[in-house]
Amino acid sequence: MKGQQPSSIVYTASYVLNRTLIRSILKQTPYELYKGMKPSISHLRVFGCKCFILNNGKDNLGKFDPKSDEGIHIGYAINGHAYRVYNKRLLSVEESMHVVFDECDSIVPKSVLDEPGVDDLRIILQKNQSIDLDATKSSVVNEYVVNARLPKEWKTPRDLTLDNVIGKIEKGVSTRNSLNNFCKTMTFVSQVEPKNLEEALQDNNWIAAMQEELNQFEYNEVWSSVPRTHEMNIIGTKWVYRNKMDEHGAITRNKARLVAKGYNQEEGIDFGETYTPVARLEAVRLLLAFSSIEGFRLFQMDVKSAFLNGYISEEVFVSQPPEFEDYKNPEHVYKLKKELYGLKQAPRQWYERLSEFLLSQGYDRGTYDKTLFIKKKREDIILVQVYVDDIIFGSTNEEMCEAFGEAMKSEFEMSMLGEINFFLGLQVKQLKDGIFINQAKYCKELLRKFDMDQCKAINTPISTSCQLDQDCARKSVDQSKYKGLIGSLLYLTATRPDIMFGVCLCARYQYDPKESHYNAAKRILEYLQGTKDVGLWYPNNVSLNLTGFSDSDFAGCKVDRKSTSGTYHMLGSSLITCHCKKQASVALSTVVAEYIAAGSCCAQTLWLRQQLSDFGILLNKILINCDNTSAINLSKNPVMHSRTKHIEIRHHFLRDHIANGTCDIKFIGIKFQLADLFTKPLAKDRFYFLLNELGIISLNCPLQ
Repeated sequence: MKGQQPSSIVYTASYVLNRTLIRSILKQTPYELYKGMKPSISHLRVFGCKCFILNNGKDNLGKFDPKSDEGIHIGYAINGHAYRVYNKRLLSVEESMHVVFDECDSIVPKSVLDEPGVDDLRIILQKNQSIDLDATKSSVVNEYVVNARLPKEWKTPRDLTLDNVIGKIEKGVSTRNSLNNFCKTMTFVSQVEPKNLEEALQDNNWIAAMQEELNQFEYNEVWSSVPRTHEMNIIGTKWVYRNKMDEHGAITRNKARLVAKGYNQEEGIDFGETYTPVARLEAVRLLLAFSSIEGFRLFQMDVKSAFLNGYISEEVFVSQPPEFEDYKNPEHVYKLKKELYGLKQAPRQWYERLSEFLLSQGYDRGTYDKTLFIKKKREDIILVQVYVDDIIFGSTNEEMCEAFGEAMKSEFEMSMLGEINFFLGLQVKQLKDGIFINQAKYCKELLRKFDMDQCKAINTPISTSCQLDQDCARKSVDQSKYKGLIGSLLYLTATRPDIMFGVCLCARYQYDPKESHYNAAKRILEYLQGTKDVGLWYPNNVSLNLTGFSDSDFAGCKVDRKSTSGTYHMLGSSLITCHCKKQASVALSTVVAEYIAAGSCCAQTLWLRQQLSDFGILLNKILINCDNTSAINLSKNPVMHSRTKHIEIRHHFLRDHIANGTCDIKFIGIKFQLADLFTKPLAKDRFYFLLNELGIISLNCPLQ
C-alpha cells in the first residue's frame, strides 16, 4: 500500500525473507549480498507464538507476584537486537531482549500463494530452517492470521469449527480471536505510545501525526512568525502523545498535540479571564433519558483541533515546535492569532467562539446550564450539549439534525459525526426499546491497573459489618496509590450508583489511609470483577414525571458522628442524579438528619425542573419521597420552636418551595425507599432488589 507504514506482519516477513531467501543463481541471501556475511538465524522465532516477557523493574513487584508477563511475538526491533512483543497484561507493544518463547501453539501470518509465478513459500517455524523461492518469482503476505500447528505445511486447524466462523466463509477465516483486529489496526497506526520526543521520532506514524498537527495550525492560521525581542514573554511548547481508542479498547488513531507550557503565563500579560462552563454529567444523563422517552436518536461530533478555532485577545508569543523549527528563521518566535492547547484561556475562548456561532444560527442558551443550546421550530426541538470540544445533539425532527451538522461542518473542521456510542468514557447503546449506558471498558482497565483482573468476584461492594474509622493502630498504606484508586472509582460512579456509598465511605480517609481502608476499597474492585457490564437502563414509552427520593442515616460516621444524606431523582423510570454525602453538621436527631437530606433533594429538584423547562417540559408539584413522618411535618410547619431552632436557616428553604407548590413531600414506606442504597451497607437480597428498581442492570445476564 503506497504511503502506508507496513504492518508488523509484513515487516517481519520481509525481515525473515532477507535472511532466508536463497537466490538460485548466486546461492546467497539478500542479507549476505548486502552485508557480505552469512546471516544468523538462530534468533528467529515463530511469528505470533506465545511468549513470556521479563518484568524487569516496570512495576513494584511483591514477593509472590509473577516475574513475567504473557505476550505474543509480533516481530523484531527495527533499531537494536530485541524482540517486538505484545504485552497482554499492559495491552501495549514493547521491545525486549528478555523473552522466553513457547512455539508449540502459534499464530502466524498466512501467505497468499495464488499470485502469478509463486511456486513455494516456506515459513521459518523452527531454528535453522529456510525458505526456497525462485528469484524470478514473487509473493505477498496477506494481513490476517490463522491458527497453525504444523511446522512446514499450512493445514486446517483442528479446533476451527463452523460455529466459530464469523461472516461469510468466502471472505477468509475470521475467528473470535481479538488478535485479528489487533493486527489489522497495526497496519495503519502505531501501537506504542511514546514517552518523549526522541521515541516519537523513531516511528514514522508519530512523525506523520506531528506533521498533521502542524498542518492544522497552517489551515487555521494559528500563528505568524516574528523576530524575537527582549521584551517578549516567550512561552515554551512541547509535544504530547496519545493513542485514541474505541469503546472496545482498539487503537484507532495516533494523536500528537503541540501544547503551550501555560504555567509560564503571567496574569494580566498573557491571560485574563479563564473560567468556562462545562456540562455536568447529570445534564448528559438527563439528555439521554429525555431522548429515550421521546424516541429520537442522539448523535455526536468532535471538532478537530477545537481550541485552534478560538480567537486570542491577548498578545502571546510561543517558541517554535521542538524538532520542527523553521530552518530559515531559527531565532524567530510565533505570535498567536488563535488559541493553543495548554494556554489558560484556551477553553474559554473556544467556548466563546462556539457559542457566538450557535447564537448566530438561532439557538438559545440554557437558563441555568450554559453548555446547553436549544432551537425550536413549531412543535420540534433540537438540543445541543457541549463538553469542551465534544458535542452531542438530537432532535425530534431529523431535518434539524442534518441542518445542524451541515452548519457545523461549514464553520469548523469535524473529525467525527455519527450516532453516539462513546462519550466522555461512557459507552452508549441506543437500542429499539431504550438506551443503555455503562463503563465496561473503563471498569476492565481499572481492574487491570490495580492488578485485580484475576480476583474472585463477590456479591456486594461493602459488607454489612463494615465500620470504618481512623484505625490509628493499623499500618498506613501508600497514600498516592489509595487516592488514585478512590479517584478512579469516583469516576466510575457516573454509571454505577451501586458502588457510590462504598466509594464515598472510603474517600473520607484519603489523608491517612490504613490497611482496613484499602481492604474495603479492594472489596469494591472484587464486586466489580463480577459486574463489569452493569450500567443504567433508560427505557422508552414511559412518562416524563420527575420524582425525587430522600433518605439519611443517623450519626453513621464513627469519627465525628455526622449523618450521611442519600438522594436521587428519576425521570420516568430513568435514574438521572444520585447523591451521597456526609452532612456538614452533627444532627441531634433522626428528624434533623432526614430534614437536611430532604433539603438537599429539593435543591437538586429545582435544577432539574429548570433544565426540563428548557426542553419544553413544565413541571410543578414535583414529588419528593421521604420515609420519616416527623421530617415531613417539619417541612410543612412554618412555626419555629425549640426543636428546630438549632437547624441552620439555609435548610429551611425547603418549606418555601413546598408552600408555593414547586415541590411536594410525601411519605414512603421503608421497603420502597430506594435511596437506602446511598446511606448504608445493605444485605445481598435488599441490595439487588434496589438495583432492579433503580434500573441498574446488565444486558448480558440478570443481577443476582
